Amino acid sequence: MPTLTAAALVADTKTRIENLGVDEVARELDTGAPVLVDLREADELAATGRLPGAVHSPRGMLEFRADPTSPYHDPVLDPSRRTILYCASGGRSALATAALQALGYDDVAHLDGGFRSWTEAGMPVEPA
Repeated sequence: MPTLTAAALVADTKTRIENLGVDEVARELDTGAPVLVDLREADELAATGRLPGAVHSPRGMLEFRADPTSPYHDPVLDPSRRTILYCASGGRSALATAALQALGYDDVAHLDGGFRSWTEAGMPVEPA
């Protein structure tokens, strides 16, 4: 069995998930009410802020917070709701999108390029 690199794993995952650009995420935030999830670590949020309205769930806890049967479940995370994930540059969020699909989230996507692409496009950020 060949060994994959993390970059190759992310690239492969992106072929099987919904990848959204900045404009698409902004449009969804303007017209709908998706759950927007920031997967970055707390120190990343503290240093840079977050997308407006985003909830925080560090990548290492996402599956536990997203699973309604878990004692760590966060009721904001609901498999029946549109969910958009993001991280710093899109790698963690791509992998997390696939993980949520495996948990039964049918309407989940990620911000390709992550927080970096959002801020480079001049989009709004709020303090964490």
